[in-house]
Amino acid sequence: MTKFASPLKSVLFIVLLVTGLLSPFSAGAEPEGKLIIFHAGSLTVPFAKMEKEFEARHPHVDIIREPSGSRRCARKISDLKKPCDIMASADYTVIDNLLIPKYAEWNIRFATNRMVLCYTDHSRYAEEITPENWYDILRRKDVIWGHSEPNIDPCGYRALMVLQLAEKYYEKPGLYQKLIANRPKENIRPKAVELVSLLKTGHMDYAWEYRSVAVQHGLKFIELPDQINLGNYKFNDFYKQAVVKVSG
Repeated sequence: MTKFASPLKSVLFIVLLVTGLLSPFSAGAEPEGKLIIFHAGSLTVPFAKMEKEFEARHPHVDIIREPSGSRRCARKISDLKKPCDIMASADYTVIDNLLIPKYAEWNIRFATNRMVLCYTDHSRYAEEITPENWYDILRRKDVIWGHSEPNIDPCGYRALMVLQLAEKYYEKPGLYQKLIANRPKENIRPKAVELVSLLKTGHMDYAWEYRSVAVQHGLKFIELPDQINLGNYKFNDFYKQAVVKVSG
């Protein structure tokens, strides 16, 4: 089991070099060949844009992307031995814990993020929910909410961490268990981005996502206090109180 207890410094996206990029070429030569990238599902939109622009500049390069949960991305490399040139994770600790030093030598932190609670105009109590009452809304029996699978996707275990921290921040003993009790296991999906379609089709009322994903998909969202959104390093000591165990 791997045990996650923040601090995270922030919710970070990391790119790491797993093998040599493209086929060997001399300085100044036009790169060519296939470039295989495994990346977190939450990075699908920006990586799709980067792929399009990069291939436009380098027409002899074929970028092949495989989005999935960050931990699953790492397992493809470490367990399945699938070839990969670049792996982009939604949590740098996935790379540190599962890939370095055997499958990778280094990583780069290149962006920050934070957790938000997403919804749409069609979500139950959409006109009522606020940053002050969101946890009361999620406890209502007719509200359908979910998060991604913690054993696969960092957004999943971070959602649980947010709920644990909320219990302490709002001083509501037992809040975490009460919220989890109102979230059936079928509301846990492999990737956080899969929840986006459920929200947009009205099959789910609320879902935990990274703020970047919410913006990319035009979702409404509740901004959380820095003390619980995992995005402000000044609250690392408070974040440490949240602990989630995941497989591996």
